[in-house]
Amino acid sequence: MSNKNFTISSLELGPMENLVYFIHDHATQRVAVVDPAWDVEKIIAFASEKKLVITDILLTHFHHDHINGVDDLVSLTDAQVHVLKEEVKYLSGAFLSSASYYYGGDKIKLGETEIEILHTPGHSPGSACFHIGGELITGDTLFVFGCGHCRLEGADPNQLFDSLTKLKTNLPGETLIHPGHNYAEKIETTMQEQIEGNPFLHFDDVNKFKQYRLIDHDLTRTQPYKPVLK
Repeated sequence: MSNKNFTISSLELGPMENLVYFIHDHATQRVAVVDPAWDVEKIIAFASEKKLVITDILLTHFHHDHINGVDDLVSLTDAQVHVLKEEVKYLSGAFLSSASYYYGGDKIKLGETEIEILHTPGHSPGSACFHIGGELITGDTLFVFGCGHCRLEGADPNQLFDSLTKLKTNLPGETLIHPGHNYAEKIETTMQEQIEGNPFLHFDDVNKFKQYRLIDHDLTRTQPYKPVLK
């Protein structure tokens, strides 16, 4: 999707239906790649075809399926890596020696495009969403009619409940959501559509949310996520 300052586009890559995002600043042709993984050659080819220069890499969280292409992409482009400080101890790779570290609320300037970092822990301790204009890249914090699991090291369903509550409370309904995986019948949604139809956003009680989240719908999913209306 685009506005007058930037464009966000995506590639679906890898066996886990990952969505790798490209934030393109129109004024400078600079590009930030979000969560480069699985097929660095395709990532490079996508940018080259559009005559874009990859200068930055943003990481939503440390899980292997989101970062396994970072070192290769850095070696090919010399891109600057940006990651939340809370996530650092879970990360490994040569890129860490030159990465830039942030807290929630910090902002990154990509040419003339401002990227606000939202700290949204729960799926991992340093999970981040990237807020650009009226759009939000959510990693594995929020999916289309779903949300991230709480199975791996550092995950906390209490924190995930708080993070989702803040997103649905603080963001305008027209905010365009770009999730980290293609787990539904479409790859984009709005916050209002998720408030109405995402079952994980229908809880006001954290204990009921935890019970529902820990059923682990992701492991039993045989059909794409579909909306569950109130």
